[in-house]
Amino acid sequence: MAPKKKQQTLQAETWRLFRIMAEFVEGFETLSQIGPCVTIFGSARTPIEDPYYDLTVQMARVAVENDYGVITGGGPGIMEAANKGAKEAGGKSIGLNIQLPFEQEPNPFIKTLINFRYFFCRKVMFLKYTSAVIVCPGGYGTLDEMFETLTLIQTQKISHLPLILMGKEYWKGLLDWLKNELLRREYILQEDLDLYHAVDDPLEAIELINSFYKKRGENVNFI
Repeated sequence: MAPKKKQQTLQAETWRLFRIMAEFVEGFETLSQIGPCVTIFGSARTPIEDPYYDLTVQMARVAVENDYGVITGGGPGIMEAANKGAKEAGGKSIGLNIQLPFEQEPNPFIKTLINFRYFFCRKVMFLKYTSAVIVCPGGYGTLDEMFETLTLIQTQKISHLPLILMGKEYWKGLLDWLKNELLRREYILQEDLDLYHAVDDPLEAIELINSFYKKRGENVNFI
């Protein structure tokens, strides 16, 4: 590599490092002041007439009524529904938006918005200041967020926190596969199946979260 080209590459990498640091600093400074929250994951493609959209709105409202703020990815679909429910209930509605080639626009129900260029910085913030993770129906991105959370809990890289899967029918095939294939082949342990709960009722979900922390005598779980 030519010296000039090498120097340009080094400068670009240095600025990239500063941008990464800046995203972490902004996230830490903003979210550390928010208080107990739940993170809600789900598809950006869920239309407003979908039953899971309304269920997510209800879930966010119940979370706010139990003194939790709501963190989402800041986009449309399930994320919009969660921010909508939180805002309408008068609670903290946080959106961690990601800059994408097709430009994801933040939904209008966000009260506290942080924009991210890097997925990995954003994913740290989803879990850094959350008390629980609620996973609503979604696609590859949602599954990535769900399994990363499970992996971090399983490997004890984060403290055990409630992981709730909303919509038993939607998740049934995947959960059956985890049991019938992964567990059968001993790729996971029986106890790993206890790291999540599938529910249909927002009240049941919030009761699982509240009971978890009541038993531990804690209010919030930070990385």
